[in-house]
Amino acid sequence: MNNGAQDKRCEIWAIGGGKGGTGKSFVTSSIGMHLASKGHKVVLIDADLGGANLHTLLGVSKPRNSLTDFFEKKASLNDIIVNCGIPDIGLVSGTLSSLDSENIKYAQKLKLFRQIKAIDTDYILIDLGAGSHNNTIDTFLLADKMIVVTLPEITALENMYHFIKNGFFRKLKIILGAHGLKDVIQDVWKNRDAHGIKHLKDVVEHLMGTSVHIRDIIEDELASFRIHIVLNQVRSGREIMIGASVKSVCLKFLGFDAQYAGHIEYDDAVLRCINKRLPFMLTHPFSHVAKEISKLTENLRDGRQITVTADKYAYANRRL
Repeated sequence: MNNGAQDKRCEIWAIGGGKGGTGKSFVTSSIGMHLASKGHKVVLIDADLGGANLHTLLGVSKPRNSLTDFFEKKASLNDIIVNCGIPDIGLVSGTLSSLDSENIKYAQKLKLFRQIKAIDTDYILIDLGAGSHNNTIDTFLLADKMIVVTLPEITALENMYHFIKNGFFRKLKIILGAHGLKDVIQDVWKNRDAHGIKHLKDVVEHLMGTSVHIRDIIEDELASFRIHIVLNQVRSGREIMIGASVKSVCLKFLGFDAQYAGHIEYDDAVLRCINKRLPFMLTHPFSHVAKEISKLTENLRDGRQITVTADKYAYANRRL
């Protein structure tokens, strides 16, 4: 998988969510294996600096070279893509060192983004670390598909909402900053109480009301802003409904319609595979989990989402 001219630019998918332990690496590796099984070339990038584990989900030992070599200027990004033993999947390993994403310099970040976009492949999946730091958020916003993985539990959902909110606000600042209007949004946010602003949706509405120019900028730039939700480790039909609730929260408080790409049921076999360093999608290809991952991946590819109806809720309760 070498750099080179491409007839078609690769698609970049970023998988985040804010909280650690929600299964982002499992979802990333599983989506990658499904895409590869359909004949697509895939590169997985473990962007968890300090807690890299994507190689474990693929069933391989920690590669000798990692993003540390890239940031220390010992190798290009393309040089550290390794074959993980699964056809059509390459891996850029993260680092287990104390390298902190907040210590990455702006120039390093731009270089990383340029080289990510230059990789000759069909899909690039970026497994983000926990947290909502600017560098993590900026990498998330780089993607063509922005995917959040969460669990049906309150702390994970709160962290996911915080992550989405930070990403959306960061996007607004980047949009307006690119047009020399960075001070406008900072002033509105600083004086939000005076403007009667309670939520980010109010910020957007206030900004769009300040001038036709700003309204046109925001409408144009945010027209394609999509967050795709994946709910992991669900145990009941009631928990499946949480994805629809997240959509409602995003629309009510942030002002955009998130997409519910799909859910993955809880299965003890997933943890057993991780502990044994076995790629789940290869060892359990006909399981409910594998089928759900395949379905949500195709939803992501095609821009579709699931609709949770009363019938589906009842069916899910019977099966789960």
